[in-house]
Amino acid sequence: MRLRHIEVFHAVMQAGTVSGAAQVLHISQPAVTKLLQHAEAQLGVLLFDRSKGKFVPTPEAQRLFVEVDRLQGDLLAVRRLAASLKTGQTQTIRLAATPALGLTVVPAAMARWQQATPGGRCLLSTQHTRELISALLLGEADMALTLQDPRHPGLRAEVLATAPMAALVPMRQPAARHAGPLHVKDLPPELIGLADDDPLGHRVLAACEATGTVPQMRVTVQTYPLARALAEAGLGVTVVDPYTAASADRSRVRVRVLEPALPVPLVLLSAHQAPLSQAARRLLKHLREAAEACLQPLQEPGAALARQAVA
Repeated sequence: MRLRHIEVFHAVMQAGTVSGAAQVLHISQPAVTKLLQHAEAQLGVLLFDRSKGKFVPTPEAQRLFVEVDRLQGDLLAVRRLAASLKTGQTQTIRLAATPALGLTVVPAAMARWQQATPGGRCLLSTQHTRELISALLLGEADMALTLQDPRHPGLRAEVLATAPMAALVPMRQPAARHAGPLHVKDLPPELIGLADDDPLGHRVLAACEATGTVPQMRVTVQTYPLARALAEAGLGVTVVDPYTAASADRSRVRVRVLEPALPVPLVLLSAHQAPLSQAARRLLKHLREAAEACLQPLQEPGAALARQAVA
């Protein structure tokens, strides 16, 4: 039996009449009759007894209907899936991000995405960049958000935004009296430092060494949000990524973009062998928009000039 034969047979069995099946299928009654006759001819089995204009199912039709009804349910599921693929409502997107971005860019992006895609599903996780790379290569994540391009041959990297690093200065410190950019040479001799293997931490130290200064790190942390929290608690100055800086409590710290600017890219990573789905591309759009919105607090006097220098 062809698929059209199955549809017609199922419709007649459910409606009980040829006219009812014709209405369900939006075709004429003669078309239903002709398709049934063709199906019976191919099967070599009579499916309906014609008596006084009525179609009465034969025992063979009753047995066939059990399997056809199951198949019709599967076909309906396929149609629903095909329709939902257009909107991405049935796909689960696996998004991983570094802790800093998971606390800043991702929540705002998810709020936008859920409003635009009410039935969408997303599995979120936070990991450091090394673990993000492994998750993508092993197929455990669809895309990942980080602050560096690892330049891995198996990964595709797309830069969503670029903004400079900034210092968080507790309000009681002298450097908090000014709102403009803070030159690297004017950083205090002691900083809340980032982990030894942190790429952004290396850049800060390299910039300091270029001016002939080597700040001391009595306290070092693994994540930028923790560095921000310590600075907000008044423990000292720290230098963090632009997204963590933009989310800082302005009543506790002064946010000052570093000078010369140390640009930081916001990078979306995905595996080369696994192109992003339409649903993932929609989420990517919201991630880009959320990143731009997140950076707005950095638009203080002098910060705009620093971002222009990065561009």
